Amino acid sequence: MGLEPKKHHTWFTEYQTDSLSLGLRIEAIVAQEKTPFQDLLVVETDTYGRLLALDGAVQTTTRDEFVYHEMITHVPLFMMDAPKKVAVIGGGDGGAIREILKHPSVDEAHLVEIDSKVVEASRKFFPEISIALDDARAHVHYADGIKWVNEAKDFDLIIVDSTDPVGPAEGLFQPSFYQVIARALNDGGIMVAQSESPFLHQSLIQHMRDGLKTCFPEVKLYLAAIPTYPTGLWSFLMASKQPTRPASRVNTQEIATRYWTPQIQTQAFVLPRFVEELMG
Repeated sequence: MGLEPKKHHTWFTEYQTDSLSLGLRIEAIVAQEKTPFQDLLVVETDTYGRLLALDGAVQTTTRDEFVYHEMITHVPLFMMDAPKKVAVIGGGDGGAIREILKHPSVDEAHLVEIDSKVVEASRKFFPEISIALDDARAHVHYADGIKWVNEAKDFDLIIVDSTDPVGPAEGLFQPSFYQVIARALNDGGIMVAQSESPFLHQSLIQHMRDGLKTCFPEVKLYLAAIPTYPTGLWSFLMASKQPTRPASRVNTQEIATRYWTPQIQTQAFVLPRFVEELMG
């Protein structure tokens, strides 16, 4: 975490690499604590509204959170006719659960978060993001995601909504974890994981791609623009046991979104040349 006075203001600074940082002027420090797993910080910023950071890295803001949460959920969900059983590993802010439960066919949405303090802070300071955690279909588990998935079975979709691949989230980027997820999915199941920036994290994306290919026949990458994440261009890897294509309901079932559209459902997979080359 980087908090320092500058020109009579207080700034939050995320050091994204050794030579790159994001600085946001803050209006107030809302909450700050060291949980059993990480440093948690909530601040009000002038540009992006309320911000949640873990170990100094931006997790979500009230101004741009909808992009990430809509794209990590609706893209895979609209590859299915009637998804019923979904799990989110990480994602303690609850935003992914909010989007998942916009699909009326979903009977169960499980949130598996290792740090209960993240969920508590989200409920208290980000009610517009965590609102669906009180839905009867939502089930919150405070558990290690790897161990929890090892006991899971017959899921339509498992989303790895993790922090960066350090600390408690490091194991969520390993091939052995992907193999556990593959066993927890049904035959038509899909897995999606956030895979960081194609500008800054090319070796990580390739590592994840190679790991996913050990247990999933189809692995695709898609993109979204998220301004508070490093470089503003973010990627997601989607892996499946069977070939995927948008379900027919993508053009007929209306859901409330601010970023995702039926057109983006397909266009997000149209990659710039350098990302195509990165994916091989």
